[in-house]
Amino acid sequence: MIELFVDGASAGNPGKSGIGIYLKGDGHQIRISEPIEPTDNHTAEFRALLRGMEEAAKLTTGMVSAKSDSQVVVQAVEKEFVKNEKHKACLSRILDIANTFEYFFIKWIPDEQNKAADALARQALQKDGRDAP
Repeated sequence: MIELFVDGASAGNPGKSGIGIYLKGDGHQIRISEPIEPTDNHTAEFRALLRGMEEAAKLTTGMVSAKSDSQVVVQAVEKEFVKNEKHKACLSRILDIANTFEYFFIKWIPDEQNKAADALARQALQKDGRDAP
């Protein structure tokens, strides 16, 4: 099983943004800290989950347990629906990837249980984002 911890950070609304991803399990321990284009915090959270799902898909088709401190993201994935138009395409891609796993779970966790991904997202804010995707 792969455990996937994700977090997005934004310094402004919109503002400089970054994503943090921490994957562990099946002999893997991967940390990703990437700046993304300036955006709002919710969009950064969705982007973090999408990027994390892409990485998890490289490692397994089995079981993935995703964890996020964003209730908006977790609820959107659980309901397979989001009101905000700008998040619909990202959610659709997340759900497509989730369907490639034998088992996929997502759970909301409090900030204090998401420290690794949070630190990576905050670290990404300090990076030069000129090369951000």
